[in-house]
Amino acid sequence: METKHVILILVMVALFVIPLAILPTAEYGGADGAAEELISETGYEPWFEPIWEPPSGEIESLLFATQAAIGAIIIGYFIGFEKGKRAKKYDAQKLNH
Repeated sequence: METKHVILILVMVALFVIPLAILPTAEYGGADGAAEELISETGYEPWFEPIWEPPSGEIESLLFATQAAIGAIIIGYFIGFEKGKRAKKYDAQKLNH
């Protein structure tokens, strides 16, 4: 493992540990929850009701995670495909010289 990888891992661990050490009793929430709270404070009422609502929060989280996984697979496939095309092109150029 190269030195830069070790440094990046240490920085990443520090980003997780330092906030917990500085504010151990703080509540950490997501941006979605904060945005929902701000919107509800304005008195906003939705224009229509959704056609279908997941039966529980866990199902909603499962659907969200599945959607994220499918998106990651699609993005990873195209990145790998493009990398393979470039490697094939590089190998073809290398054989011609």
